[in-house]
Amino acid sequence: MSFLRGSRALMGSRALVGFRTLVGFRTLVGFRGDFRDFSKHFGGSSGDMVGFRPLEGSRGPLQRSYTEDSRFSSKRVRRMFVDFFQQNHQHRAVPSSPVRPRGDPSLLFVNAGMNQFKPLLLGSADPRSEMSSYRRVVNSQKCVRAGGKHNDLDDVGRDVYHHTFFEMLGNWSFGDYFKEEACAMAWSLLTEHYGMSADRLYVSYFAGDSSLGLPADEETRRIWLDIGVPMERVLPFGLKDNFWEMGDSGPCGPCTEIHYDHVGGRNAALLVNSGSAEVVEIWNLVFMQYNREVDHSLRPLPLQCVDTGMGLERLLSVLQRKHSNYDTDLFTPLLSAIQQVSSCPPYGGRTGAADQRRVDMAYRVVADHVRTLAVCIADGVYPGMSGSELVLRRILRRALRFSVEVLQAPRGMLANLVPTVTELLGDAYPELHRERERIMEIISENEDQFLSSLQHGRRIINQTLQRNHQLFPAHVAWSLHCNLGFPLDLLDLMLEERGVQVDRSGLDLLRAEQEKRQAEVRLSGSELQLDVHSLASLQNEGVAHTDDGPKYLYHLENLRHVFPECSATVQTLFCGGSQVSEVSVGQRCVMVLDRTSFYAEQGGQSHDQGYLVRDGETDVLHPVEDVSVSGGFVLHQVTAAATLRPGDLVHLHLDQAKRLACMVKHTATHILNWALRCLLGAGVEQRGSHVTADRLRFDFSVKGSLSVPQLQQLENLVLNVIAENQPVYSQEVPLELARTIPGLRTVDEVYPDPVRVVSVGVSVAELLDGRKDGRNSVELCCGTHVLRTGAIEDLVVVSEKQFVKGVSRIVAVTGPQATQARETGQVLAQDVECLSARFTACSPSSLQAAQRQAKEVGLLTDAVENSIVPQWQRRELQGTLRSLQRRSNTTLRKMEVKQAAEGALCILQRTGDRPVLVEAVDTECPSVLMKTVNQLSLRLPRSLVMLLAHQVHSGKVLCACQVPQGSVALSASEWAAAVCSHLNGAAGGSMLVAKGTGRSDDITAPLKWAEHFAWIRTQSSD
Repeated sequence: MSFLRGSRALMGSRALVGFRTLVGFRTLVGFRGDFRDFSKHFGGSSGDMVGFRPLEGSRGPLQRSYTEDSRFSSKRVRRMFVDFFQQNHQHRAVPSSPVRPRGDPSLLFVNAGMNQFKPLLLGSADPRSEMSSYRRVVNSQKCVRAGGKHNDLDDVGRDVYHHTFFEMLGNWSFGDYFKEEACAMAWSLLTEHYGMSADRLYVSYFAGDSSLGLPADEETRRIWLDIGVPMERVLPFGLKDNFWEMGDSGPCGPCTEIHYDHVGGRNAALLVNSGSAEVVEIWNLVFMQYNREVDHSLRPLPLQCVDTGMGLERLLSVLQRKHSNYDTDLFTPLLSAIQQVSSCPPYGGRTGAADQRRVDMAYRVVADHVRTLAVCIADGVYPGMSGSELVLRRILRRALRFSVEVLQAPRGMLANLVPTVTELLGDAYPELHRERERIMEIISENEDQFLSSLQHGRRIINQTLQRNHQLFPAHVAWSLHCNLGFPLDLLDLMLEERGVQVDRSGLDLLRAEQEKRQAEVRLSGSELQLDVHSLASLQNEGVAHTDDGPKYLYHLENLRHVFPECSATVQTLFCGGSQVSEVSVGQRCVMVLDRTSFYAEQGGQSHDQGYLVRDGETDVLHPVEDVSVSGGFVLHQVTAAATLRPGDLVHLHLDQAKRLACMVKHTATHILNWALRCLLGAGVEQRGSHVTADRLRFDFSVKGSLSVPQLQQLENLVLNVIAENQPVYSQEVPLELARTIPGLRTVDEVYPDPVRVVSVGVSVAELLDGRKDGRNSVELCCGTHVLRTGAIEDLVVVSEKQFVKGVSRIVAVTGPQATQARETGQVLAQDVECLSARFTACSPSSLQAAQRQAKEVGLLTDAVENSIVPQWQRRELQGTLRSLQRRSNTTLRKMEVKQAAEGALCILQRTGDRPVLVEAVDTECPSVLMKTVNQLSLRLPRSLVMLLAHQVHSGKVLCACQVPQGSVALSASEWAAAVCSHLNGAAGGSMLVAKGTGRSDDITAPLKWAEHFAWIRTQSSD
């Protein structure tokens, strides 16, 4: 067929997608530009599909029909990959894990398909888990590479192939097949099923590294040559290109890569791994043989495994004959949707100097980043202030900057692209459909916060550039990054438009200094304190105590808390514990102001953070990192971004999101305290509390842990107050007068006089004059609080337990975190209900079925224990699961005893009464093996009995033995140790019974050896 006719059939029309594309798409956008340019770029004539063969036989044994999709749509290509391995090569299809790593602190995000299988690679998988049975696996894994070792964020948008989110198609072998089979399957899929021409493919292999003592991977080289790849297309490369590592530590090994030449008809070996866009890597086959330890040494893994990864986006660019990943059907609907609501021309695919206004770069940034945001938020990673949440916050802000400033898109466009993302990816990852509204809401909320910061940042940049700096000052760049949330690469791009560069060496120095300070703080704690001599000096000099009243001067506007700017005068500065007359750029100091709106850590509430600017220098932001109070002086820990001196007039800016989150948790803590007193009586005493932006902790006296009904009642009491949206009052009152308030809650600490009284629902004046009886929440408190209880939104107690006798600790979350906890609890409750119903419906008919049932109970028990859910619900589910566990254990024991008895009888019928009985049994269960030994010993009380069970798939050998009471010739522990040592394993036990493990390809010889050993020992004793 002609290329033009085929391209129309293959890729669809180039019809523009209307604004309703933002809430879903149906039209795929085809190739942009002249088809002669297409053939010129990729080689061949307009009448050929160069580099591909027809799909004759491509379905082969694959049974699923693909007629509903176009020739190489993303959905079809993804499905073909999974079906090839599942149907043709007996792989188990496993769903993608969430992008939030499961219990792996070494990762910010799942960045490779193998992350979820790391326990298998390390041999640490729970034997009760389904994962422990995996041998061959295939899937399409959601991956994010932004932050950490594998970080593509800075490159996204600059070229046409980098992404922060991508899909990794992969197949794995865990102790099953290895290099030969992996290479053969990969070659077959690419050339026979996807129809790629073999003469466009090149392969690389590991050339070895003498410094690490790693030899060249000659085995892989020979495999490719045997497959038929010409010698000049099998290329050696070093550690950087052909030794794959997940991170600074973890599984790793040599790899072989398959590269595709877009041009063809030539020898392109020199372009492999050269960075050329014409020859690209499409598939990486990693042979996991080692683990990179924390000390950087390499340690062999317990199993030789295969881990392959092929990015779906890049594969599609080859199969759909596109020079860019962004021209495939994973992105074209997004790009069209962006164009329809922006003030820019359609996406043109330009890069570098050709993309003069960075419009096409902005298209790519927004399209990539909205996919990442949608996937992460759906998986429970929200924009925040630390770890993966901080990275996601920077991704969001980077997308918003390009959307607003370059594409000139209206506010809200980013959130309105989410339905298009869910339409593109939702079939493969259905959680995107379920969480669509939440994703849009979170993006919209964060957009509002950032746009004001972006406007401020632009003003700072413009003012700084007006001073004609040759290099943009590092301290200004760092201040923008830390205080306003500007990603540094975003700043680079904004400056690049003006022909200016950041002072990179100065920036690196500031980054290193911050990392050093953070390490020092982790080791020695906060430096924010003055010694007795410094405090005395301030008093002697007549320095006034800091007026911190402005920290309470906030109000409600349209149901939102508004925090006005506070102006203050610098009274004095300290550096290194000494009073100084000035501090210069980069110096860390303690600043004492005459007044402040910053909250100093006290009363169990975390300190504020933010920044200050000197009057007339709004472009120079001095970060306020810590705040404490000592002797009436509020101490601000500040890193100077410019010269600061006593007498300077400064303007203070809070991190409002953090302050508001603390206020929410603090008011919720007061209501919780009141609810506990209502529930348990006046004898309940507060034993401690701590409030952060993330959660609240409350310790209280009680004889034992709360019951499930009590936890439910407690939450309901709090939720009723929240739903009533009661006002929260605060007023300073003379201490003695405050103590007369009925129902006042206090803790064992020294209070100021006058003291601040915080009351929920009833004004302090009404409490003082006796018009109300004090049955509401009323406490002495210096903390900051929301002005109405409705701002809390929701509260869930996620943990309650006694950490010392008579004192329980509650941990609770509020707002969206609480709602998420309830949703997680509902999902787990449904899972437990389904499992319980299966228990009731039928009993397992075999030992294997009973083992699977017990494993399910164990897995669900772990999920309930470790998930953030309402504590009352956790307790209920745990009770149900304990009952199921007891039933499962009883059934399992009965099945094991039955199988052991049958096995023992079968052995006795075959062997009769022997003084030394050594036999092989077919079981994977150590408990059944030992019970069979016990049964035989009961029937043969004078015999030495040993049984071996060979696990053929892994080569593992289970061993169990028992000797007669009073045996002198040979103890069970000695016998088992000798046999397992012979099998390169180990054993342990007592004089009478013992067990162990070893490894062997065949146990015929080990059986004879074990029997001979026992005979020799018994005969020598005679």
